[in-house]
Amino acid sequence: MAFESLSEKLSAVFNSLRGKGKLTEKDIDTALREVRMALLEADVSFRVVKQFIASIKDKATGTEVLNGLNPAQTVIKIVNDELTSLMGSETTEMPFQPGKSLTVIMLCGLQGSGKTTTAAKLAGKFKTKGKTPLLAALDVYRPGAVEQLRTNAEQQKTDVFFIEGSKDPVDIAVKALDHARAHNEDVVILDTAGRLQVDDEMMDELVRIKEAVTVHQTILVVDAMTGQEAVNVAESFNNRIGLDGVILSKMDGDTRGGAALSVKAVTGCPILYVGTGEKLGALEQFYPDRMAGRILGMGDVLSLIEKASESLSEEDEEKSKDMASRVRKGKFDFNDYLESMHQMRKLGGISSILGMLPGMGISKQDLEDQIDEKKMKQMEAIVLSMTKEERANPKLLTPQRKFRIAKGSGNDIAQVNRFVKQFEQMQKMMKQLPGMRGKRRGMNPFANLPGRRGGFPF
Repeated sequence: MAFESLSEKLSAVFNSLRGKGKLTEKDIDTALREVRMALLEADVSFRVVKQFIASIKDKATGTEVLNGLNPAQTVIKIVNDELTSLMGSETTEMPFQPGKSLTVIMLCGLQGSGKTTTAAKLAGKFKTKGKTPLLAALDVYRPGAVEQLRTNAEQQKTDVFFIEGSKDPVDIAVKALDHARAHNEDVVILDTAGRLQVDDEMMDELVRIKEAVTVHQTILVVDAMTGQEAVNVAESFNNRIGLDGVILSKMDGDTRGGAALSVKAVTGCPILYVGTGEKLGALEQFYPDRMAGRILGMGDVLSLIEKASESLSEEDEEKSKDMASRVRKGKFDFNDYLESMHQMRKLGGISSILGMLPGMGISKQDLEDQIDEKKMKQMEAIVLSMTKEERANPKLLTPQRKFRIAKGSGNDIAQVNRFVKQFEQMQKMMKQLPGMRGKRRGMNPFANLPGRRGGFPF
């Protein structure tokens, strides 16, 4: 989970500030010292941290802040604003040429950065914006590179251009543009070759491509998990060939987040997108303000809503409305349970959803303690082993039927009995919900999350 470690440390710092009715300069100095250490441990550039802390201190030590009605909250707002500014302040959209004019995007980066997968992700993203993209395979060195791009393009239902046996990426780029014009395609994504490290040969090849064709956007794909090294790579590419933007891949595997917090400040290049998973749909627009909110535990509900609208079809929405109606009437059954699991998986799973909710402050360890993914799969296997009639009417589940379900799902009979009993208890609770609103504010609203240890897996 991106920024997990940094978020936990910053939350601890701000919780200590909230416990004080009034702040002194010493309190702020102590807090900023902790923030500084947290940022450095997150692999943020030292010079970026130095400027960041100096800017916060300058704004947070004024009389207005220290003597304000809620000084701790004011300091948190200052940190939020500075984090947003550090990552770019405003969202940068990928610009396209007007009308049906051809837009050429060159992707570059080191080997293993996820460049080829990102090329296909971009193609899918552009299709949702009404564009007709063409993927061009310019990596003529890495075995399997062309085949990987072809496979990804097929999944995205996107055209791909390559020349079998060619070893000249410049020639391929020129002919890819001719192909795009002939087939009325308006975006060409050049998937160039990478190297294990930055070298002159790679840079010279990229320069030759840019000289041979008009490249409108030169985008660097960097592996967020490499932390500060990703920033160094971005700086090298920007100095040699000039960059228009950066895409951070593998953000879902980076618990530190140093690259996202440093790359804009060091290179001046905006972060355009972040890769949030291996699936071809796992590419998110980068919003500095929303990312700052996630880091500070304020959540990112807007991104969750957008993710839902992109991932869930009209049919899913209708099913959700029908399910909500059934819940209100206390008619929630095992078929609804399966549908809820299906929709949750489309949104990236329960961990992904919780990470976007405000005020959750849920760390990876907390999630592992509360959400047992293995148990969720076991419960789903139990339901899938039921007949349609049994899912719709749990009262049909006799001991003999339960034994059959246990055998079919790879569980023992005790697990099936426990699951069915918990389901029945939840159904009773749902029937009582209308009369219980406003009376249960002190209860944990996530007590019955899917796979919660010791609780019902929904």
